[in-house]
Amino acid sequence: MNRLKLFLPLLVFGALAVLFWRGLSLDPEAMPSARVAHPVPDFELRTIRDPDERITPAVFRQHEYSLLNVWATWCVACRVEHPFFVELVEREGVPIYGINYKDDVAAAQRWLEELHDPYVLSVVDQDGRLGLDLGVFGAPETYLIDGEGIIHHRHVGVVDQTVWEQEFLPRIAQIKAKQEG
Repeated sequence: MNRLKLFLPLLVFGALAVLFWRGLSLDPEAMPSARVAHPVPDFELRTIRDPDERITPAVFRQHEYSLLNVWATWCVACRVEHPFFVELVEREGVPIYGINYKDDVAAAQRWLEELHDPYVLSVVDQDGRLGLDLGVFGAPETYLIDGEGIIHHRHVGVVDQTVWEQEFLPRIAQIKAKQEG
């Protein structure tokens, strides 16, 4: 019994070391989403541009595919990715919808006015309900949605040219191929 007490700290340390070693090999960018391969959750929210206009997930049926970007004026990383989205819309005509997440509407309106508005429209998710239903950890997060309103991919963090080419373009090609076939 005394020998077991002597080796117990060593065994605990060994177990913790194995867990730590395993954790080092995990990709911190890979955050699985229970929503991938499922429809965008149901919602009816007002837009930033027009508080009387109510939007539902039916908007995603207007395009072959679209992006849904969770953003906020308080989000430093959102400011980093914003110029890329403006460029993406101008260069490739990618339809991007926004979710203004837990933000001040007046500040969001100023942001879009000053930095240019890449969004087809942005809904106001002031209480974070839609974000919660999507499984949002924080801003920015970007979802790829097909013309049926099904989520195909979720990216946590800044979207830039590299992320666009490596994560989104191959999946967009799959969506297009499926629709053609």
